[in-house]
Amino acid sequence: MSILPHGTLEGVKVALLSDCFLPRLGGIEVQVADLAHHLQRAGHEVEVFTATGNGADRSTTPRDEQGIIVHRFDLGLPGGIPINPLAVPEVRRRLQGGGFDVAHVHMGVVSPFAVDAARTALGLGLPTAVTWHCVIDGSAPVHRALGYAARWAERGAALSAVSAMAADRVHRIVPPQTRVSVLPNGIDVARWRRPEGLADVPVPPLRIVAAQRMVRRKRPDALIDLLLRARELVPSGIALQAEVVGDGPAREGLVRRLEVDGVDWISLPGRVTRKQLRDLHWRSHVFVSAARLEAFGIAALEARTAGLALVVREGTGARDFVSMGLSGLLADTDDGLAEAVARLATRPTLLAKLQQHNRRVPPAEDWPIVVKSTVAEYRRAQQQATVR
Repeated sequence: MSILPHGTLEGVKVALLSDCFLPRLGGIEVQVADLAHHLQRAGHEVEVFTATGNGADRSTTPRDEQGIIVHRFDLGLPGGIPINPLAVPEVRRRLQGGGFDVAHVHMGVVSPFAVDAARTALGLGLPTAVTWHCVIDGSAPVHRALGYAARWAERGAALSAVSAMAADRVHRIVPPQTRVSVLPNGIDVARWRRPEGLADVPVPPLRIVAAQRMVRRKRPDALIDLLLRARELVPSGIALQAEVVGDGPAREGLVRRLEVDGVDWISLPGRVTRKQLRDLHWRSHVFVSAARLEAFGIAALEARTAGLALVVREGTGARDFVSMGLSGLLADTDDGLAEAVARLATRPTLLAKLQQHNRRVPPAEDWPIVVKSTVAEYRRAQQQATVR
């Protein structure tokens, strides 16, 4: 490994370690996979270590998966739960003999594999970066009591989180002098950006999109409630149409609820591909999210890049790329979110202002920029490991 004068690393060999990875679908899974590919395109060598399986084959032999070497340690638990405390010795052996320059550990709400991986990498003296993709909120006392994050900081790990809000929560469980960087998720701006020649979609109807997993933490019931409240606030002569895409255990119940109540302007089509979601954004006007514990908001960033006006909760990770009255509207309550949707339905000039800004000004989280920030974190990890 060589350190260039301007502070980047050349030819880094990176071990990305995460409980969750593709083919599971979720924010961490997709982001770790995208990071791996973009690091390689930037000239680095990447291997992924994960407790997520890949179907019925439970072999732990490293395999090339779409150009990335993946080490899978699937214990075969029901539902494919990515937990494997037995993997530690083999992970240690492979990290020690793999010629890695840095370990990059990715933390979720519950991440036993990642916790073991961080402890193992630091025990080997391997420069280690740790990124939290979650909100440490009510569980903060437990994290402080366990003390693993504080110990990592003391041993030289470079700590980060995906947003300023998430980083603030991490800072509360480590020594006060610890630096917790913001290392955002990335997006392929060119892929999501709305083509300049594409015709505007007329209003009405105001076309609303939400994209999320249908799980309680994402508050899909509250989302439906606020959409219905917005309908009450908007004059009947202005049509609304909403598509809430995504799948999960809550979806079936919501579909039944809408059918029983005779709500035909909200649809829940289930899971869609990235291309289908992008195309849906391009023919829509507004993206809305009711999530409160949103460490970042990848779906919101995709919508912002595609040129939609955003309606999201204040105090979430999305605050890093949503400016009130410029790229979107923020609110502290569900009623406030409903009122924001109603404002956009009834104030075409405001809607057009937000859309035009998001179409004209790309977000700062473009992958080439995020890769540079990530490599800077690797350099910080290397420097902190050298000091100790």
